[in-house]
Amino acid sequence: MVRMPHTPAEVERGERLGALLRRARGDRSMLGVALDAGVSPETLRKIESGRVATPAFSTIAAIAGVLDISLDAVWAEIGSDAAESARRIAS
Repeated sequence: MVRMPHTPAEVERGERLGALLRRARGDRSMLGVALDAGVSPETLRKIESGRVATPAFSTIAAIAGVLDISLDAVWAEIGSDAAESARRIAS
């Protein structure tokens, strides 16, 4: 499968998501949060650094649940441009 390059908006959204997760994690260890969420520490590291611009919804939901962040708060942080990306991918 060939992946399309990320748009600048997708990259920026990934960076905003990563910043939100880093703030919410605070002093908690990356390893502990990752294991509690059922993802690898490397996956969490990539998301927090913005290197994964479009992580899977289930991954974000699991991490947000561990960090006690509502998905509404995540949506508010990353913005409504996510809907446009979803439409573009679906077409």
